[in-house]
Amino acid sequence: MDTAVVVAVISTAAGVIVAALGYYFTKQKDREADWRKYKYEQYKEFMVSMSGILGMNSTADDRRRFPSACNAHYLIGSKGVIHALDPLLVAVADNSNLPKDKHDELLSKLLWEIRQDVGIPGTPDASEFSARLWSSGSSGTGI
Repeated sequence: MDTAVVVAVISTAAGVIVAALGYYFTKQKDREADWRKYKYEQYKEFMVSMSGILGMNSTADDRRRFPSACNAHYLIGSKGVIHALDPLLVAVADNSNLPKDKHDELLSKLLWEIRQDVGIPGTPDASEFSARLWSSGSSGTGI
């Protein structure tokens, strides 16, 4: 075979391979971005539902919405999110007199794991991250 033909065939094959790999990696990144966006929306729903049960103004719909949002974590949440959610829910369910600092510690761990799971930039180290839930007319309260 002529050298020019061999070079042309190799160049064409390399071009096709590069194009295919570029397409594959672009699609993979798009799928990852879509999945992260979906998870973010589910976690946002969780936060909204948690806010709905704070204070004295929660409705029956708010109280039904919260467990549904929690249960969705078992489908989409990372291992860290699930391991942080369980102790918070158990502590809140078992003891309505949960000290505010213990509640905030468990909540902070969960929210830090959620931030890690969706890749929120600028998330501080776990030891530097703290969170508290706020409701209207309140200086912070637990779920």
